[in-house]
Amino acid sequence: MPRMQPKRALVGDTLLALGLAIFGGVATANIDTVVAPDRELDAYGIALVTAAALVLVLRRRRPLATLAGTTACTATYLLLGYPYGPILVSLLIAVYTAARYLPLHTSLPACVAAIPALLAHLFTNSAALPGFLGVVPGSAWVVVPLAVGITVRQARLTAEQARAELIRERVADERLRVAQEVHDVVGHGLAAIKMQADVALHVLDKKPEQAATALESISSTSGQALDELRATLALIRREEDDRAPGPGLDRLEDLRRRMSDAGITIEVTTTGTPAPLPQSVDLVAYRVLQEALTNVLRHSPSRVADVRVGYETDAVSLTVASSGMTRTDSSGGLGIPGMRKRVESLGGTFFAGPKPQDRFEVHARMPIGADP
Repeated sequence: MPRMQPKRALVGDTLLALGLAIFGGVATANIDTVVAPDRELDAYGIALVTAAALVLVLRRRRPLATLAGTTACTATYLLLGYPYGPILVSLLIAVYTAARYLPLHTSLPACVAAIPALLAHLFTNSAALPGFLGVVPGSAWVVVPLAVGITVRQARLTAEQARAELIRERVADERLRVAQEVHDVVGHGLAAIKMQADVALHVLDKKPEQAATALESISSTSGQALDELRATLALIRREEDDRAPGPGLDRLEDLRRRMSDAGITIEVTTTGTPAPLPQSVDLVAYRVLQEALTNVLRHSPSRVADVRVGYETDAVSLTVASSGMTRTDSSGGLGIPGMRKRVESLGGTFFAGPKPQDRFEVHARMPIGADP
């Protein structure tokens, strides 16, 4: 049964069957007055034409039974010597329906089996075309709709498979996006907390006041990380059209302060005139800076970072540079690769790698018109 609603399908098939029954009776009677069939059309012939059409009411509910019933009516009609006519249209529709809605291993044998039944009249009906001239057009009433039905079915199956694959890809992309969001929030917070905890342990005995400061910073950082995680999860749950704005470059100072509390010396330089950015660009810009500074916190011996934010007419650029970094990714798969994918998905360019004078640099540039 196709995806059309059952009631609508039944109504459509009923109208088709009634239309063919009426048309078949009238048209066959007119044909009988023009040609000289082996047997004149009578009530029994009209009944066969009508029955072959009415069986089509069940064509999408019971394709195989419909094919069998229509084939039996058509073969009997032709064997009795009635004139060729609209009854063949009913057979054509039944064959197409079977090929369209049944698996090939079921529809093909059933339709092929209908051919001998359809051609049997060639040996009993004196008005039928003789030999090869009768076999070819007689078989075509089955072969052509069979081929069309199989083609349509395969095209529909291919389209459904493509849609299913697209859905799987979108689900995978969404899972990756969620993983990146959670990684950005949790990874950044945990890195800062670990660094502050190490400081507290180191100075606990000798300088308890510094340990207390570090513990206060841990409390503040963990609270902010939890708040941001809750906001991120709430953002993910919302519909696309109802999303609350995520963090952006307007929170750069908060990010700088948190990272400074964790032990990084950060110098921020802004060029151009700061302007509101599209939400998607603003969020990715913030996440790039957050991830790059987290990498500095974890892997740079100098714990010094130069941050440059450039506002251009049609783009925004970000650069985070530090010296002495020996590792380049804080996550084993979601850090730098995640940043690159996010930036490039907005039509931007991304670079992360070593620079002269033992420096490591992360650079991203995104067009301002990239908001989807």
